[in-house]
Amino acid sequence: MKAKTILVLFILLPILMIAQLKEVAYSDGENKLSGFVSKPSKELKNLPGVLILPAWMGIDEHAKESATDLAALGYYTFIADIYGVGNTPTNFSEAGQKAGFYKKNILEYQRRIQLALTELIKQGANPDEIVVIGYCFGGTGAVEAARSNMKVKGVVSFHGGLGRDDSRAIITILPKVLILHGADDLYVPENEVKAFQNEMRSAKADWQMVYYANAVHAFTDKYAGNDNSKGAAYNELANQRSWKALLQFLNEVL
Repeated sequence: MKAKTILVLFILLPILMIAQLKEVAYSDGENKLSGFVSKPSKELKNLPGVLILPAWMGIDEHAKESATDLAALGYYTFIADIYGVGNTPTNFSEAGQKAGFYKKNILEYQRRIQLALTELIKQGANPDEIVVIGYCFGGTGAVEAARSNMKVKGVVSFHGGLGRDDSRAIITILPKVLILHGADDLYVPENEVKAFQNEMRSAKADWQMVYYANAVHAFTDKYAGNDNSKGAAYNELANQRSWKALLQFLNEVL
């Protein structure tokens, strides 16, 4: 092997090690689940963890990129499998049905999130230093982690749904809450936003909500295209700003 090739591999090896994702089998009773873990290059004790809840199509490239990027910064990361093995949607219609089931059966959603949280801890994350983040449908899940007071320091929702059944009691919310929201997101109507904000006040939560101009649903997903008229589209500036907001939040709460 040439000396130049060896030098390049020597430089890239730490990056390649960080970027690796490992599939992890776990379960919900008899239901098989399969998530992904990414670990820091130095697997030290007591490093914090980030649980990632993917969008409605299930574990995708966007979630995987977030996992490896955060691992490169020194966090243990785990991508939750909400739907289970063999249940990944093949189109938007199926995704809507499957995500809709968990939104209506919120305890089922919360249980799948908690199971993934347990796996993140098993993989080495400090159980006292964890944040949950989620995209779209996963953002809804991140909010639910706060509403159910899972043992996490904070939650971050990227363009997630904020709705809550009015019959559900509002309790004091302990995790810190960060909502990163497209200012032109038609999938989350203004009355839902207002109801959420009032809920946060009633719950005495430590919460923040950031709006991004000219951003619609899925603004962090570069695979969503760039046509805002479709209701879901990538926005490079909003993506960069929201990622910085996430890192600032992680630095604060962890």
